[in-house]
Formats: sequence, C-alpha cells, structure tokens
Amino acid sequence: MGDVDYPFLMAVILLLAFGLVMLFSAGSAKAFSNFGDSLWYFKKQLFGAVLGVVGMIVLARFDYHRLGKFSFGLLLLSGILLVMVLIPGLGTTTNGSTRWLFGFQPSEIAKFAVILFFAFSLSKNQKMLPDFLRGFCPYLAVLGVFVILLALEPHFSCIVLMGLSSCLILYVAGAKIKHFLIVGFPAVIGAVFMVVKEPYRMARVVSFLDPFADAQGDGWQIVQSLYAIGSGGIFGVGLGQSRQKYQSLPEPHNDFIFSVLAEELGLLGAIILIALFIFLIVRGIKIAAKAPDLFGTLLVTGIVGIVAFQALINIAVVTSSVPVTGMPLPFFSYGSTALCITMAEMGIVLNVSRQSHAPL
Repeated sequence: MGDVDYPFLMAVILLLAFGLVMLFSAGSAKAFSNFGDSLWYFKKQLFGAVLGVVGMIVLARFDYHRLGKFSFGLLLLSGILLVMVLIPGLGTTTNGSTRWLFGFQPSEIAKFAVILFFAFSLSKNQKMLPDFLRGFCPYLAVLGVFVILLALEPHFSCIVLMGLSSCLILYVAGAKIKHFLIVGFPAVIGAVFMVVKEPYRMARVVSFLDPFADAQGDGWQIVQSLYAIGSGGIFGVGLGQSRQKYQSLPEPHNDFIFSVLAEELGLLGAIILIALFIFLIVRGIKIAAKAPDLFGTLLVTGIVGIVAFQALINIAVVTSSVPVTGMPLPFFSYGSTALCITMAEMGIVLNVSRQSHAPL
C-alpha cells in the first residue's frame, strides 16, 4: 500500500480552511442576531471539522474493501433513521421541513449509504446490469424508497443529489443509455409534480424567470444574491466587509455563502474557489480511474460526484442560472453533520488512492 494522493489531500485541506474562514465571516452577523454570539456558527462548524478530520485520517488508513461488508446494514440503518424523522415528537421541523433527528440530518448518512451500497453491489453484480428488469430496476427500487422518504420531509435538494449520484454510478458501472431514457420520462413528470404541488417551489421557478419582477417578494433571495455578487467587483470589498450579510441576504452562512464570498473577495476569490473545486474533482476522477477494482472506482465516482453536483448546483443557484433549490456548498455552508461526513468521505477517496497500482 502506497502513499495517499497528496494533491487531492492538499485540495481538501485548502477547501476546508477556506470554508471555515468564509463561514466565520459570512455567519458572524447572523449568529450574533440569533444567539448573541458572533462565533456560534463558527464554533459548531469547527467542531464538525475536527471530527471530520479525525474521520478522514481513520478512513484513509481503513481498507475501503471492508466497508462493503457494512453497505446493506448502513443502508437499512439510514432508512430507519429517515422513518424516525417523520415520527411526530422525534423529528425537528424548521422552515416547514422535518429533516433533523437529535440534532443531525439522517439524509447526510443516507446519501453516503446509497453510494456505498450501489458501489459494492454493482461491483459484485455488474454482469446483471444490462438486464433492465433483473439488473437495472432493483437499484431504481432502492433509490425510489429513499426518494419517497425524503419527499415526505420534504428534502428536494437531497433527492436531486441522490438521484444524480446514483445515476452516475450506474452509468459508470455500464448501465445502458436506453434504460435511463425509459425511466427518465416518469422521473421528469414526478419532478414537475413535486414542483407544482408545493406553492413555494412553483414560486421559485416563476421568480427565477424574472426575479426583479417581484424583488420584494419571491425574487428577494436571488436579487439580494446578485446584488452581493455584483458589489464585489474584481477584488471584492474586503474580507469581513460584506454589507448584504446584514439582514438583507437570506442564509448568508448557508445556501448563499458563495454570494458573500464573491462580495468580499470579488471575482478573483470566486475564481480561486471554483478552481479548487475543479482541481479536487479532476483529481478525484483520476483516483477513480486508477482504482485497483470496480468497487473502488464506483465508490470514488459516487463520492466525488456528490461534491461536484452540489458545488455546481449551489453556484448555479446563487448566480440565478437555475431556480433556487436550497443546495449547500460543500466545505463552506454551515452544517457540522454534512461537513463531518464529507471529510470522512474524503478519507475513503484517499484510501482508494493509497491502493492504486498505477501512478496518478
């Protein structure tokens, strides 16, 4: 077993450090307003980062092949936790969504559980995958169960991420394009139904088309985000000097943290952030391509895919390129559970890189 992929590790460390600095800056005003402590969000995030780094170090040394033995058990556990969230008195409801259980989001565990299960199962049953009914549909059924549970919360952004990463793993494993087309139509119909069913989702789509038409109402979030990004110019107004984070920009420490970054560090800071994500993703793809077996390839593909889709959608949302979906930015947005699990997943990628038999 060789060394870990140090360029990938360096990218992870830089993103983590960059994210903590920006969370402190973006979340200080909101934290003081809500809790009387400007460090409240930062301290919580720092705790998640420390746990995540420990998890990354442990999993970088833990043979990823042994994780396959726990894939079904973790999948079952995450499903049970998602059910528990929906039980009155157990789950915590915030902003109309019931996503929290005892202070953490089971959906974060579920995302990884589905990736791990798909990767391990497909590595054992890849030959069955071309068969639509016996090879392809069973994985869709598993995904469908989790989609239903997440829809009941509701947690639409997690459904999107889980669906995209699962399809990516299936595609890399050798699923036929025509099978995706067969299920794609009803999936699109279902997505449209979920949007139309909830007035707030429909309002987001309408406001996306012309956010300035209702700048004081449904278009408020994206208009304030664009004001923040535009105010930054090329070099930004200075770290910690954002004006939009003071009661104007919603969720400056969470979904719209990229807007604060662009305002404070300007176009230059935004380019550096995007470049770091691109480097991490490209390096992750190389690790997946050089993995010693199909399990490693699919596992890294799923993990890196989650980070890639999340970053892409978040940046697209805050720049008004797609409708608002409530998608956090990996390593940056507030969420100690998500950060801890993301760092642990990075450890798995590093472990796969250690076992690569070809130079990266």
